[in-house]
Amino acid sequence: MRKAVLKRKTKETNISLDLNLDGRGSYSINTSIPFLDHMLSLMCKHGLFDIKLKAKGDIDIDDHHTVEDTGIVLGKALKQAVGDMKGIARYGQASVPMDEALASVSLDISGRPYFVYKVEFPKKSKLKDFDPDLIEDFLQAFVSSSSITLHISVLYGRNIHHIIEAIFKGLGRALREAVSVNQKIKSIPTTKGLI
Repeated sequence: MRKAVLKRKTKETNISLDLNLDGRGSYSINTSIPFLDHMLSLMCKHGLFDIKLKAKGDIDIDDHHTVEDTGIVLGKALKQAVGDMKGIARYGQASVPMDEALASVSLDISGRPYFVYKVEFPKKSKLKDFDPDLIEDFLQAFVSSSSITLHISVLYGRNIHHIIEAIFKGLGRALREAVSVNQKIKSIPTTKGLI
């Protein structure tokens, strides 16, 4: 089983995470930010990852530190759980509709962090208490600490919740594809010999 257990404590956040890449989509997530919990739950369910995540942060000031640090911890856990990368598919891609919204997610477990984010939120839509711009910060932190290449584009959408939900479902499905093991691949999936 490809697993990772991480703890990260700073003056702003305290996060613990157990990740199993070869799970069934089970999750227990509590970041004290309900919308983030919901999105991460969707990612796990569609990625078939088992995650136990607990995060406490200075949300009395702002959600930013907790959201960003959760991305950092999740990225490090992914990198640790993938291990030597032997036999993995490496690339993953998903195009996911959520009602009127359509998101495209493509990624490469490349060892080279690079993030492209082509997402525009409609001005008239809103979420209860969550700043949708924090999604980009979460994903940038995740990319930087996991060393993956991630491209996300939203082709269209009217509702911010639906747009972000399509992104996280797509991320789960693309990650599931990229970390899947192919018995025909006996080495690291690169001609360089090293990722």
